[in-house]
Amino acid sequence: MIKVLVTGATGFLGFRLALRLKKAGFAVTGLGRNQSKGRFLQLAGVEFISCDLSETDKMDQAFTGVTYVFHCAARSSVWGDYKLFYRDNVKGTENVASLCLKKGVKRLVYVSSPSIYFDFKDKLNIKESEPPTEHPANNYIRSKIMAEEVIDRAHEQGLDVITIRPRGIFGAGDRAILPRLLKANRERFIPRTRKEDILIDLTHVDNVVEAMILAMNADSRYSGHKYNITNGESVRMYRTLENVITGSGEKFNSRYMSYRLLFTVVRLTELFHKYILKKEPVFTVYSLGLLSFSQTLDISKARNELGYRPVISVEDGLREALSDRT
Repeated sequence: MIKVLVTGATGFLGFRLALRLKKAGFAVTGLGRNQSKGRFLQLAGVEFISCDLSETDKMDQAFTGVTYVFHCAARSSVWGDYKLFYRDNVKGTENVASLCLKKGVKRLVYVSSPSIYFDFKDKLNIKESEPPTEHPANNYIRSKIMAEEVIDRAHEQGLDVITIRPRGIFGAGDRAILPRLLKANRERFIPRTRKEDILIDLTHVDNVVEAMILAMNADSRYSGHKYNITNGESVRMYRTLENVITGSGEKFNSRYMSYRLLFTVVRLTELFHKYILKKEPVFTVYSLGLLSFSQTLDISKARNELGYRPVISVEDGLREALSDRT
């Protein structure tokens, strides 16, 4: 039986991937820190190891005999201290890549982020050749750019690796996108800085899982390649937000405000929360940017080289996510 390893197996994406791989007949080892979800994985037949990516002894043992590795683990937040992002996303990726080389892993599939393209302007149909922003909006983005550099160096050293950049992962079990939006709508309001709607991409979690399995099985000539992953159907941001929030049984609370004014207010609020309150604000400058600028990705490379085809639509996925909250 082929042995595979999933880092971040108790996270939203890694959890779904680990269960899917087990169902497909692989011997799956999952690394993670959430004990309750780890117990669920064990009940499903997944070997769970409670492990931080800095615990090199545990990692070394877990990687022994592994054929494929899926690196899903990451500190993913719009807010936080640089040292923590560097430790988890950069050093953690260094440890994973190093062990893959040491243990002779056949292929690493690495989960990056299209947030590396973001630079506070409209950008449509972005290709993988688009260089990362020179001015990262937060420490998460900064760390993911650095982590991709780690992956590139490992590939130069002989590691067979494929990187995916999935955009706006959502679905049943999501505790990031939908909860944040509902909280902002409930506690304050959703700011609207443009009269016209903006275009964004979303990706259902099971479509990302499908892309990762395709990446695992891709021809060796695609080693070192990077792929944008979305649902392949851009949506109108504010129209979708209104449908999601009203679909959850709440009133859509949106207000039009000047972007320049709001940017200044949010920046000052960020500083107040960082140095005085020492906690994450409801809105950050990056969050405001996501609500103010169009960003869509070109997924033709994934379609043509990996054979990627989204299997769950945005509409069906949002319906599933909303029903999960009722």
